[in-house]
Amino acid sequence: MQLTGLDWALVAGYFALALGVGVWSARRGAAADARGFFLAGGQMPWWLLGVSMVATTFSTDTPNLVTDLVRKQGVSGNWGWWAFLLTGMLTVFVYARMWRRSGVLTDIEFYELRYGGRAAAFLRGFRALYLGLVFNVLVMGTVSLAAIKLGGILLGWPGWLTLLVTGVITLLYSALGGLRAVILTDFVQFILAMVGSVWACAYLLGLDQVGGLSGLLAHPAVLPKLNMLPDLSDPGAWVPVLLVPLAVQWWASYYPGAEPGGGGYIAQRMFSARDESHAVGATLLFNVAHYALRPWPWILIALASLIVFPDTEAIGRAFPAVAADKVGDDLAYPAMLSLLPPGLLGLVAASLLAAFMSTMSTQVNLGASYLVNDFYVRFVRPDATGKEQVRAGRMATVISLLLGSGLGLLLTDAGQAFQLLLLIGAGTGGLFILRWFWLRISAWTEIIAMVGSLLVAGYFSFLHDALAAEPVALVPPLAGHMKLVWGALITSAVWVVGTLLTPAEHPQTLQRFVDAVRPERGAALRRGLLSMALGTMTVYAALFAVGNWIYGVTNWALGLTGLAVVTGIALFKVQTHRRP
Repeated sequence: MQLTGLDWALVAGYFALALGVGVWSARRGAAADARGFFLAGGQMPWWLLGVSMVATTFSTDTPNLVTDLVRKQGVSGNWGWWAFLLTGMLTVFVYARMWRRSGVLTDIEFYELRYGGRAAAFLRGFRALYLGLVFNVLVMGTVSLAAIKLGGILLGWPGWLTLLVTGVITLLYSALGGLRAVILTDFVQFILAMVGSVWACAYLLGLDQVGGLSGLLAHPAVLPKLNMLPDLSDPGAWVPVLLVPLAVQWWASYYPGAEPGGGGYIAQRMFSARDESHAVGATLLFNVAHYALRPWPWILIALASLIVFPDTEAIGRAFPAVAADKVGDDLAYPAMLSLLPPGLLGLVAASLLAAFMSTMSTQVNLGASYLVNDFYVRFVRPDATGKEQVRAGRMATVISLLLGSGLGLLLTDAGQAFQLLLLIGAGTGGLFILRWFWLRISAWTEIIAMVGSLLVAGYFSFLHDALAAEPVALVPPLAGHMKLVWGALITSAVWVVGTLLTPAEHPQTLQRFVDAVRPERGAALRRGLLSMALGTMTVYAALFAVGNWIYGVTNWALGLTGLAVVTGIALFKVQTHRRP
């Protein structure tokens, strides 16, 4: 496989477009002050913000992760991230309006709105450094890993060259135009990525080896992988894949783009919205597109890869130049894309590089907002001018990008990073949901939960398996999903007890918080929870309706389509009858 001149022209054209958007945004004044640089002036429309969220969530590692799950566990393995729809819908209908009313620049600044005193200040400063550097770098490392694999197979580039080229361009438009440039390039990136994935899927299914959609669905290597639900007669199959994600993971784990109650770049986009209605519309569009519209082209390509590359050994033989430690099931996605014809190959390569850059640009801007607004300005230079804050933001952007890219060179597998991210925040999700309503929660609660989750994650990641090893097994061995469950339960118990044993916040602090965000209560809260349930049913019905239409199961497809329409209408009526 070798890119033609047309392919390279398409890739170069996208790079030029991204840079052009950055320059244009800078000239529009996006970088004039901190609010302009980090929130695009707080005047962005819902549709643009919603698409930006989708584009950010669709990084180069996303189809790789889906491919890894499908090849190892079948289509039902996607419940590991499908379950986060519950979190998303909760954010849309309960928390989006409150976040927008808070008036903060970052979700970390929220700490000193909700809490008071030295504990709140410490929490804000520490979380700024932890999320802005450590956690943010870990996220960027995972997406950089996927870009390295993509560049190695589709472009023939070594990992460092892929990250150098894309990193420099991402850095330039992110640093020049701030969040406005990020959001506008996200829009182009999403369109390019969707066109590329659908077109690539159609072509790859038509390969002689695959035999079209009918050949794919009838192939013996694919048939065992098609079920959208795990085998419900086998607890070993459905408990880790379905029960744990739906019962525990969605509310317990802190994962980028699916933070319980909203946070991270989702909160940043809500802060950037014109008003509360635009914040709600943006998050709703994101959840519908992310879960119901986008996954199936990736799933079909992953299934086709089982025919073309039946195991990792076949992938390694086909691409001997790829380092052995980078060859895994997640590599099957870029391996399949290498079979595309000239022109289409360039379009898809550009779309995946765009997906990578959209996520990296969001993460570096978000991380910089934490480091500047919540650490530099709050603790180092409170009198910093708008220009000084923007300058510091650009420096933080450079540092974060370098560290994230460096980590990507060290990681080997997308699945391992996904599980690590889930485990790190296990048990803290319940706190993020309840802190808006249970006013007994204090800054000390957050500190205890943060320390507890890190210790628990460290134990289960590095110590438990060693203690459970034969011949002297001090503790029983635990599967990965049970580590998540126990981590969530232990951490939750720790912070609940800590809440009851530590002082409550001062009444004046709590009143200030209530006056600012006006937490949903009574009928409004019940309406929000009902909307969450209806929204979840609508999106799941749409997701599985599409799957059954593809599989040719007409009766189920019609029934699920009807359910999506009915619940969608009910949701619309509930929301339009909302009291002012």
